[in-house]
Amino acid sequence: METRPAAFEPVQVSFDGSTARYTLAPMPSKVYDSPAAALHAITRDGITIAVGGFGLCGIPEQLILALRDSGAKGLTAISNNAGVDDWGLGLLLKTRQIRKMISSYVGENAEFERQFMAQELELEFNPQGTLAERMRAGGAGIAGFYTKTGVGTVVADGKETKEFDGETYVLERGIRADLSLVKAWKADATGNLVYRKTARNFNPMVAMCGKICVAEVEEIVPIGSIDPDQIHTPGIFVDRIVQTVSEKRIEQRTVRARN
Repeated sequence: METRPAAFEPVQVSFDGSTARYTLAPMPSKVYDSPAAALHAITRDGITIAVGGFGLCGIPEQLILALRDSGAKGLTAISNNAGVDDWGLGLLLKTRQIRKMISSYVGENAEFERQFMAQELELEFNPQGTLAERMRAGGAGIAGFYTKTGVGTVVADGKETKEFDGETYVLERGIRADLSLVKAWKADATGNLVYRKTARNFNPMVAMCGKICVAEVEEIVPIGSIDPDQIHTPGIFVDRIVQTVSEKRIEQRTVRARN
């Protein structure tokens, strides 16, 4: 029975009757000790950052804190929403590190409203499904796509439209970010990710669309222990991983009075 050589050992390869000798080089580790280390040397002023999450569910909260502490400014942030005033991307709004938001919903953030109304913050609104598809398309190498969503509204202003089968569609561009920040439940050392329930939300599309993707995870498991059918984001999309302890804040707590 043929056996494979142990990893990183010299391997002899026969080709056209001649023998060549190769050495398998170890892959650099994707696992980092802290959020600050995971963002080291990849954050800078003026970059575009895609951030996973929906409300406060599935946001890479510790990476956002590290991004705040990096001092990078003039950022364009792409995210479904902007967190709340004291958590999530709201922290970067408070420190005035975000120059522009590309979002769907921003109604939970008073500082966002203040900056926008004072014309201190640029805003590009996207229908929620369109935003998700723009990131997925960018990650898939698709430059643009046509959709019916937004036709005849301000969403379509200044954009190309085209008729298909008698109906009008508007052209939307795929999004390619400089950096993606995502939150996952589990990862292995190669970067395969599993999200937990609704925390999956925008994270898979965000992971795809970044030139560099950093994942914050709750648990790192041995390679091979994740069922391939259960992997939501393949490790090919993920460059760096950091294990963190999540606070899991509740955006709107609703309780009933005790009898």
